[in-house]
Amino acid sequence: MQLWLCPLIAFLLGSIPFGLFIARMKGIDIRQHGSGNIGATNVLRVVGKKHGITCLILDALKGFIPVVIALNLVQIEGRKVGIPIPALDAFALHLPAAEQLTGQLVHVATALLAILGHNYSPWVGFKGGKGIATSAGVLLGLMPFAVVLLIAVWLLAFAITRYVSVASIAAAAALPLLTHVGARFHKGPDGRTLWEAGTWNKPLFVFSVVIAVLAIWKHRGNIQRLMNGTENRFQPKKKSNA
Repeated sequence: MQLWLCPLIAFLLGSIPFGLFIARMKGIDIRQHGSGNIGATNVLRVVGKKHGITCLILDALKGFIPVVIALNLVQIEGRKVGIPIPALDAFALHLPAAEQLTGQLVHVATALLAILGHNYSPWVGFKGGKGIATSAGVLLGLMPFAVVLLIAVWLLAFAITRYVSVASIAAAAALPLLTHVGARFHKGPDGRTLWEAGTWNKPLFVFSVVIAVLAIWKHRGNIQRLMNGTENRFQPKKKSNA
């Protein structure tokens, strides 16, 4: 049951359009303003900083929570669960190391469906956000150290360009590279790297490529505006002297 229940939970949680709900609480249909996107960036621009940050956190949790649940419900022998939830132990499926691929596929499918639920929510006509915040939440559950590096890439790209879209595209493009490098340097119990031992997480690498391509594809409108010189550059609000 856990093998299909985890991805299903992920899609349902991912599909909750928090940006739409937050904006409606202020009497705004976020789809009719700014970029028309229901993600945190558009909420921040249209509704305000506090609401944008709230949306960012909630969208990230939509990815983080189902992945943590999946890691606890489908466990692999010899692999520690990053964030253990003791209450789920009684319901956990324990797979032998020889079947690690099955567990990895479930974890990755859960992560992917959380993002797809956000990007193509059935509650808003199978439309949604660009999936950056939800992807960050997913990765925080699957590979937290990579998130730290991706944030650094995002901040560097943003500091140089002052474009949120460019920073997001740069972080997305860096993800497969970081996943590959992680397999090359992360060592297993036998002292060999996961790459040398052949036990590196192949589904996770494929997943990183898929969500990177998906994130960049969702930014195709931004890319076109960047090429046309019409993309909105982030400009901090000037304080009034009054």
